[in-house]
Amino acid sequence: MTLTAHQAPTDLAARFAREGVRDVECIFPDVSGYPRGKLMPAAAFAQGKELRIAQAIPMQCVTGEYSYDAIFPDADPDVRLVPDWATLKPVPWARSPRYLAVHDCVELTGELCPFAPRSVLKVVLERYRALGLTPVVAPEIEFYLTAANTDPNQVLAAPVGRGGRAEVGQSAFSLNMLNELAPFWDEFHAAIDTLGIGADTWIHEVGLTQYEINLMHGDALAVADQAFLFKYAAKEVALKHGLNAVFMAKPIAGEAGSSMHLHQSIVDATGANVFSQADGSPSERFFHYLGGLQQHTTDLMLVYAPFINSYRRYVAGSQAPINLHWGHDNRTTGLRVPASGPDARRVENRIAGADANPYLAIAATLAAGLAGMEDRLTPTEPITGNGYDHAHDLPRSFLMAHEQMARSASAPRLLGADLVRAYLAVKALEHDSYLREVGAWERRFLAPLV
Repeated sequence: MTLTAHQAPTDLAARFAREGVRDVECIFPDVSGYPRGKLMPAAAFAQGKELRIAQAIPMQCVTGEYSYDAIFPDADPDVRLVPDWATLKPVPWARSPRYLAVHDCVELTGELCPFAPRSVLKVVLERYRALGLTPVVAPEIEFYLTAANTDPNQVLAAPVGRGGRAEVGQSAFSLNMLNELAPFWDEFHAAIDTLGIGADTWIHEVGLTQYEINLMHGDALAVADQAFLFKYAAKEVALKHGLNAVFMAKPIAGEAGSSMHLHQSIVDATGANVFSQADGSPSERFFHYLGGLQQHTTDLMLVYAPFINSYRRYVAGSQAPINLHWGHDNRTTGLRVPASGPDARRVENRIAGADANPYLAIAATLAAGLAGMEDRLTPTEPITGNGYDHAHDLPRSFLMAHEQMARSASAPRLLGADLVRAYLAVKALEHDSYLREVGAWERRFLAPLV
């Protein structure tokens, strides 16, 4: 797939000069959704100076290591970093005027780099465009705010609030507790406004200093960019206030896990929701889409739950799913259909954790749904009652999910064979790194006995 992008602003050099902008952050999401890239002088950026980076960097492990799987060329060639001008925004937390822009990683031949997560989502969206369809997506992102933590051997703890004390109990939906860290929230609100992130509702979630922010529904790529920048902004603003913004799926033992629920619908060229018929009833495409999610999600589980820690979240009775049943307005199922009118009929995929790369998670759920529509897959009947009364049929561990993707015939078809092979190689390397460490549980229970 070749690159398409918004046009560069014509007055950019003048704007930078007027605002005293010195640098531009040329960033892109790596495989974990972490911002990588280069800092470029503002004048050179405004002139359109070419910028390159090693092709392997989008697939850098969380440990900083790189895989030597043969899918990665020995020569470690360059890719070009090409800005999406629609993402060009001031950096709210910078001490001197600075801008950022999200970039695509483009091969020197002009094709999108298959290893770059933003490329994967763009390729999936192109399949929809070829059919005259457009996905509409809205993420719900949960995260914790914790006190500064300089020793990874120590547990994460709640920070001290404006009342001089740390939160000690569950304060779900409490506005008092939402206001306890008001200086952070005031600056964070301003930051996401500056970055053009469309936030909807904000709540204190079930966990200790856990919060959820719902992003406004919109174009899937734009929403993925916003989720990427949302995480970046949360971490940077938190550090300014002596806090940590933590997006791990299960950062604190005994507390609720953090998810990234993905609401999704599909519209046609007229803007009509294809999940609904003219009389307001659900369409065949709606059921086929559900069928695709049920058929393919376990093969893509490693995208939704990318780390060892991710699998601690899927606990019965915790409002985190354990299976792929679906139901109407049922939060105990992996796939929920919220109560709505025909125009807003949508599916909420509740599988992804907050630690998932938003580009890959959105690409995975949209690709699975599209395959369901194309293959006319039939879902199970919706369940009523408690979804936890049904079997746990999601992969229970990182290794199970890795093995499932490795033997999958559908994952390469949905996300690209190169991406899947590269992703599996990176995740295997991260798991090897994990196995080289000894944890607290092992010291607590095994050292006295063995």
